[in-house]
Amino acid sequence: MPRLHCTRPARVVIATLLLVGTTFAADKTNTIGPNRAKWLKVRTRSVNFLKSAQDDDGSWTSPQAAGLTALATTALLDSGLKADDPVVARSLAYLESLAQKNGGIYHPKTLHRNYETSIAMLAMTAASSSATAAARKRYAAHISGARKFLENLQWDKGEGLETTDPGFGGAGYGKHKRPDLSNTQFFQEALLSAGVKKDDPAMKNVLLFVSRCQNLESENNTTAFAGKIGDGGFYYTPAAGGTSQAGLAANGGLRSYGSMTYAGLKSMIYAGVKPDDPRIKAALGWIQKNYSVRLNPGLGQQGLYYYYHTFAKSLSVINLDHIEDSAGVKHDWRLELFDQLAKLQRPNGSFVNRAPRWYEGDPNLSTAYILLALKYCRPRPLKAAKR
Repeated sequence: MPRLHCTRPARVVIATLLLVGTTFAADKTNTIGPNRAKWLKVRTRSVNFLKSAQDDDGSWTSPQAAGLTALATTALLDSGLKADDPVVARSLAYLESLAQKNGGIYHPKTLHRNYETSIAMLAMTAASSSATAAARKRYAAHISGARKFLENLQWDKGEGLETTDPGFGGAGYGKHKRPDLSNTQFFQEALLSAGVKKDDPAMKNVLLFVSRCQNLESENNTTAFAGKIGDGGFYYTPAAGGTSQAGLAANGGLRSYGSMTYAGLKSMIYAGVKPDDPRIKAALGWIQKNYSVRLNPGLGQQGLYYYYHTFAKSLSVINLDHIEDSAGVKHDWRLELFDQLAKLQRPNGSFVNRAPRWYEGDPNLSTAYILLALKYCRPRPLKAAKR
């Protein structure tokens, strides 16, 4: 079976992670990331676009697009708006109107119950810190009900699955016939935001599924696909015969690609996997070989704005200030990502992907993704190196 070897750059990254707070001694400045004034300008223009694009009912794009509206709401809150901002207040009221008797928060006609509920939970959690006491109480009740709803959607023994099933522990859109890594990452974040601990059975089961989405054969992953490529990256799902949006390799392996690799890395960190774990080392090795802020590795321009959000959040969660690529070049990823985003911003403040797959031709969705990414590439002081 293919084996993944830890290259010298990969060892450098792991050493950096193990010494939390370490940075590169050669840096001559006291900050990393973009110029603050430029960063604020791009963020402000994006915020203003989303505020101007909201419909009268509090939604964006369509009253049935609950997931998009929840994502835009979270993006605005993460960008400094408060729960009582008129735009945010309207969108939160719209989301509350979608609360169902079963605890879910979704449009009645949707096929995406898990996704919409997960993002709505994140929006209400983000709003709680600046909401009134009465609103916080309402949000807490919605979040509590939504937590139970999501836990019932997880693919586990309740669906008749054994722990050895490739789909065990994952989450799908809600009415789909199989779980996937994209929905599972939102499911995981929503439960964590609701106070679920890393040692909760639901979180442990998430880790089982996420580990099986990685191109790495190990005791954690013995699926039919585990050793076919062995590059340490991640793909969409091993369930129901397996799917990668990047396609199949000649030997039937599921090709790794950028957005799912960053999603998988983030999910493992959230699940408590340590930086020196072979799964983390393998994922970082793939990232070093495929580092890019210009495309979604493996998919090109498809899903690019989703990729930007996941890229930025994952590298922030894992506490990396720089990425050293396989050629030994060190990258201030915050600065490089911001510079690329600034080039892509349209005159009206929005972002649109010219490769419109997965609705990224919708400026409301793509701009929300970028605001979420901007949160994590803001300028910050360098951490003092440990000695």
